[in-house]
Order: sequence, then C-alpha cells, then structure tokens
Amino acid sequence: MSDRPVVLVTRRLTDAVHARLEKNYNPVFNLEDRVFDQSELVSKCQSVDAVIPCHSELFSAEVIAALPERLKVIANHSVGVDHVDLTAAKEKGVIVTNTPDVLSDATAEIAILCMLGAARRASEGDRMVREGRWDFWSPAFMVGVQTTGKRLGIIGMGRVGQVMAMRGRGFGMEIHYSNRRRLPQDLEQGAIFHETVEDLLPNCDVLSLHCPSTPETKGLMNAERLALLPNDAVLVNTARGPLIDEAALIDALKNGGLFAAGLDVFCDEPGGNPELSRLDNVFMLPHVGSATKDTRDAMGFRAIDNLDAVFAGREPGDRVA
Repeated sequence: MSDRPVVLVTRRLTDAVHARLEKNYNPVFNLEDRVFDQSELVSKCQSVDAVIPCHSELFSAEVIAALPERLKVIANHSVGVDHVDLTAAKEKGVIVTNTPDVLSDATAEIAILCMLGAARRASEGDRMVREGRWDFWSPAFMVGVQTTGKRLGIIGMGRVGQVMAMRGRGFGMEIHYSNRRRLPQDLEQGAIFHETVEDLLPNCDVLSLHCPSTPETKGLMNAERLALLPNDAVLVNTARGPLIDEAALIDALKNGGLFAAGLDVFCDEPGGNPELSRLDNVFMLPHVGSATKDTRDAMGFRAIDNLDAVFAGREPGDRVA
C-alpha cells in the first residue's frame, strides 16, 4: 500500500470510481463533498502525488506555484479546463488531463432539454400547475415556438456540438454552425458553415453554445451579437456561463429581442443569477449536463486511465498541458 501513488479526490465521485481508485492507489477522498477554499486546496495537495479535481476547484497560477514537486498530474474530472491555469502548469511541469468524449451524449441531451424547455415555456407551465394557478385554457394559452424544421445554430462544433447537431437533425432542423475551422464533409453531414459568428447568428432560430470558455470567448454573446439573432429566437447554453453577457441577455429577454433562453450554466456557480430567475421565459438547470450515472462513471474512469498512464511512464491520452 505504501508504494502506491497518493491521489487527492476533491469531490465525491461515484462508488464505482472510488472502488477502482482503491485498487491501485491510495486515494484521499472528500466524502463530505465540501468545496475546498484555495488555502485548503493547497494544503491538501502537499502530501499527494496526483489530484482528481472538478471544475469547482480553481488551480490558479498561485495555487499551482504552491504545489509540491511530488505532485505530477492534475487529472480533471471534466472536459472544460478553464479552472486550471495551463500555462502555469506547463511551467511547473505538472501534467494536466481532461475527460473528453464520454460526456458528449449526456450534455447534448441536456441541451435538447433546455431548447425544448425554453421554446415550449416549460418552467412557466410547471410553476403554474404546481402552484394551483392553472384555471384557464384557450387556443391562445401558453403558446410557445416550435423547433421542428427550424434552423439550429451551433457555436463550437466539437464533440458535444456534433452530437447536438445529430439530435437536432432528428427534429428535422437545418444545421448551421461556426467553428474555428470548417469540419470535413463526413463530419459536417450537410451542416452549413459560417466563417464568423456574426454571419451565423441571423440564421439561427435556436442558437446553442458548445465552445470552451477562454479569454477570447468570454462575453461572446453580448448585446451586439444578441441583436443579430432573429426575433423569437431561443438561446441555449450548456457549455460555460461566462460565454454570455448576462446583463445583455436579461435585457434581450425582457425587451423582446429573444423569445426565451435555456441555461444549464451561469457566470456565478453555484447559485446562478437572481435576475434571470425572475424571468418566466428562462428555463434553468443547475449545471447538470453530465449528471447521469453512466457518464459520471465514465468520466471518473477516464481520469483514472490518465493517472494510470502517467504513473506507468506513458503519455496520457487526454493531456491538455
């Protein structure tokens, strides 16, 4: 046991993931599932060889500078790595990995849920029935917008974006997208490529965000770009909250620039945005895009696969730094 690498697991993962870690490592679990503050995170990292964090742990340049020499790898339990200063990690010589592929289906499912929930006024209707206020019906009652046969715009045509496009085709939607580079035809599958986000937006009855959060994409959907969407468009975000200027989004939702928004992520997490919560035309979820047992098992196993490679002296398959 003593010669096994010590691995800090910063959040409560699934039982299957914990069991696999216990076979080959000396894991340090956080069974209380508390969020560590920066000083506690640094302290707990001092006596470990690796760490499996989630997006809730911020590995800033200051935190990485304080990591011990023995810590070899940050094996993220996430696809997004915006919570890790990759430049600082490279300079420190700490390997950073993520868990791509395995959560694409689950996240795309949530994006479809957010699209339909927003378009068909699901939050408003759910509250009405639960609160006993449903006392009226007419052909003009609770009229939403239909997504079948409409134009689905996707920003970020990576793994999740491609699955979202596939699901959208099941609704007979015409797929438009903007990406850093155009996809090969076999992956594009008839989707219409737009060189710029500005060119894409007027062609979106539904816009779904699937790009990473970087300094370049922060506030991507600002007031100017929101205004380029057609009237009665629906905006979906299951990627990262900072992609949207929330003040601009609130204004567009209040003043008719958008029909509705479906959001699984927010600028402030946990908690969300109270101003958005007050709007009937917002369908909201608490960042649960990958929250299925199948996916959370697969994410944990993928993180362990990366640990296994590092401690066997091999290059990890999902290295990002």
